[in-house]
Amino acid sequence: MKIDPALKDLDALFPAEFTEDQKAQAKTLFLKNLSLEAHKFYGGKMQTVPKCGIAGLNWFNVWYTPGVSKISTTIRDDNDTSFSLSNRGNLVAVVSDSTRVLGDGDCTPPGGLGVMEGKAMIMKYLGGVDATAICMDSRGPDGKHDPDRIIEFVKMLQPSFGAINLEDISQPNCFKVLDELRDACDIPVWHDDAQGTACITLAGLLNALKLAGKKLSEAKIVLLGAGAANTTIARLIIADGGDPAKMIVFDSKGSLHLGRDDIKNDKRNYRKWEICEKTNPGRAANEAEALKGADVLIALSKPGPDTVKREWISSMAAKSIVFTCANPVPEIWPYAAKEAGAFIVATGRGDFPNQVNNSVCFPGILKGALLVRAKKITDGMAIRCAHSIADFSEKRGIHPDSIIATMEETEVFAVEAADVAQQAVKEGVARLQLSWDEVYNRAKADIAAARALVDDLKKLGHIKEPPAELLETALARAIDAVKK
Repeated sequence: MKIDPALKDLDALFPAEFTEDQKAQAKTLFLKNLSLEAHKFYGGKMQTVPKCGIAGLNWFNVWYTPGVSKISTTIRDDNDTSFSLSNRGNLVAVVSDSTRVLGDGDCTPPGGLGVMEGKAMIMKYLGGVDATAICMDSRGPDGKHDPDRIIEFVKMLQPSFGAINLEDISQPNCFKVLDELRDACDIPVWHDDAQGTACITLAGLLNALKLAGKKLSEAKIVLLGAGAANTTIARLIIADGGDPAKMIVFDSKGSLHLGRDDIKNDKRNYRKWEICEKTNPGRAANEAEALKGADVLIALSKPGPDTVKREWISSMAAKSIVFTCANPVPEIWPYAAKEAGAFIVATGRGDFPNQVNNSVCFPGILKGALLVRAKKITDGMAIRCAHSIADFSEKRGIHPDSIIATMEETEVFAVEAADVAQQAVKEGVARLQLSWDEVYNRAKADIAAARALVDDLKKLGHIKEPPAELLETALARAIDAVKK
C-alpha cells in the first residue's frame, strides 16, 4: 500500500475488518514503529545553523575575535543587552531529568532526549522560538533524585537563555522545582507538563462547556490523576471561576480531601494538600460514585485503554465532557467513550479528534513572554493564554469534534503570543512595553521565517524525504502485531 507522506487519514491504512479497538491499537504501534525508524534515518530531529552570513574571510574576525570583544564588554556593562546582542532573547532551554517521560516513567537522563528535541522542534516550527534539549542527572550521592540539584542547575543555566521549559520531572519534585525557580530566576521558568497542559485543558474545557450549554462555575468536575498536570489544571480552573466544592480529584490511593493525612504529613506534597483543603467536601469514596451526574471528566493518569470504565461515563450527566489525555494511550479509546454516552471526547493525541495537547499552547506563550522579555510566566498569563486559544477557536468555528485550534492553524500562535505579552505588561513582569500589534506582527514574521527555513532546506535537499519503504515497514509491523 502506498502511504501518503503527510500521514493523512491514518484509519484508512488499516484492514477494513479491523474493529475500532484494533484500529486504535494499530495506529499507536504504527506511530511508535515509524518514530523509531524516522529518528534513526535523521539522527534525531534538531540541528544548529548560523543565522548570520559569512560574506568573506574577514567576517570571521567580526563574528569572532577580535571584533566580538566589543560584544563581551557591552554585555558585561549591561547584562540586558545579551537579549539583543546574542540569540538569548529567542532561546529556550528544555530541561528535564527524564524521571516522568510521557507514560513511560523514569527513562534515565538521556532517555528523555527524544521528547525534549520534540519540544524544541515544535517551538521552532510553530512559535519561531529556538530551543535546545538538556537532559540532566538529578541523582544525589545517595542515588535518589534530588530537586535541589535541578534547581541549582537551572540557576546556573539562566545567563544563556531567555526562558526555561521544564519537562518530564516526576512529582513531588516537580512542584518544588517550579515554585522555587519561578521566584529565584530573572527569566521565565515554565513547567509545560503542569502549566502548559493546564492552559490548553482550560481552553478546551471553556469551549466544550459552551457547546454543552453549561457554565464553568456550575459544572461538576472530576479529575483522575493528581500529578503535576491535574493539580495545576485544578488550580487554574478554580482561579478562572470553577467551584471547588463541585470538584473531586483522585490520585492512586483515592480521592483528595481533608482526611488524607498521608498527603498532609508529607510536606513535599503541598500542592496536593491545597487541593485537599479546597475540594471534595463530600469525600467521594471512589471514581464510580464521583462520576455519577458529573459534567466533566479530566483524566491524566495511567495509560489505558481500560483505566476509565464505560459504565462510569454512562453514569455522567447529559452532554458529558470527557478528556482522557494519558500518553501514549488514552485512559479509554475515544470511540468507546462516545459509545458510552459522552457528548465531547478529547485526548492528547493528534490522530483523534479534539487534541488537547500543550503543543497548541507553549510555542505561543513562550514567544509572547520572550518578545516582552518577561521575568516570569504567571498563572494569570496562562489563564489569558487559555482564553486566547478558546476565543480564537470559537471565532473560526467550534463543534463537538473540533473544540480548539490545532497545530496546523498558524495564526493562533501569533494571537496567543500577543495576548500573553499584554498580560505580562499588565502584571508588571515585562521588561519591554510592546503593543499587541507589535508582538503579533513580530511573532507572525518569526513563525513564517521558521517554516520557510524548513521548506527551503527540504527543497535544497538538506532535509531528505523519508523513503517510502520506511513507512510501509512500520505499517506492516503494526498490522501484523495486532493480528497476532
